[in-house]
Amino acid sequence: MKIFLKLLLTAIAVIVLAAILPGITVTNYVTAFVVAITISLLNMFVKPLLIFFTLPATIITLGLFLFVINAIIIILAGKLVSGFVVSGFFTALIFSVLLSVFRSFLFSLLKEEKK
Repeated sequence: MKIFLKLLLTAIAVIVLAAILPGITVTNYVTAFVVAITISLLNMFVKPLLIFFTLPATIITLGLFLFVINAIIIILAGKLVSGFVVSGFFTALIFSVLLSVFRSFLFSLLKEEKK
């Protein structure tokens, strides 16, 4: 149940960010939920591989290259999900940063409710 709730909160964050950012398009709520699932799966399976292969660049940039990896994950999700459109790399970068902030805020509210 907790995983489903986190996916639902991520989908809500995707919808809100698509309404705010001009380069992001989500066609409907089901697409937003599929985007949330896709991003979660990509973060689980692809992101560790990208981090491993780009470890020297991450070390040299003191971890700032992880923002680029997050933007690549968002672009991949845009390519995989048909109703989710990302217009460019800079838009994906801003989207990934704002999505991380929204998710951490929403998940912290979820933890406070359980206490």
